[in-house]
Amino acid sequence: MSPSATPPARPGPPKSQLPGERGEFLRSLAEQRANLLITVRGLDDARARARSTVSELTLGGLIRHLTYEERNWMQILAAGDGRAPETMFDTDQYRMPEDATLAGLLEDYAAAARTTERVVASLADLDRTVPLPGSPWSPPGTVHWSARRVLLHLVRETAQHAGHADIIRESLDGASTTAQMVPPGSSA
Repeated sequence: MSPSATPPARPGPPKSQLPGERGEFLRSLAEQRANLLITVRGLDDARARARSTVSELTLGGLIRHLTYEERNWMQILAAGDGRAPETMFDTDQYRMPEDATLAGLLEDYAAAARTTERVVASLADLDRTVPLPGSPWSPPGTVHWSARRVLLHLVRETAQHAGHADIIRESLDGASTTAQMVPPGSSA
């Protein structure tokens, strides 16, 4: 395997063993992450960096963005002070830097997932609310979200971008996530 080739797909972080609603949210998020990981299976760095449409989105850029998303939202939940994390408005988060590797981006994404698990496990309950940092896409005034709403947002955001990734991948080389879900040698 060349140094820039992605290693064979490996499982992401273990699925949450937390009970109840927390575990359900985290397992749903893990399922959406798994879809994204299937989509990038077998890609080398050049393909992960390649644009397939007029959009600037790339598969590596989407993984990087979702890594930032999880880290930012977990900082917002943990701090609870309404301040925006430093990286929240970094528009470069949507790009895969030239010196980045897909394997490195995937390691960062797995680390962010582990942090999400730890932060959610540490919350007293999912009803805890935090003020959202002001942003161009937020409603005016101070808005508060519950931890539950933050997790719902992360599941939605990850699912949405996993769909984008599937379109990008299919445009790049014809591979679809659904087809890649079928185990090799299976007749399904």
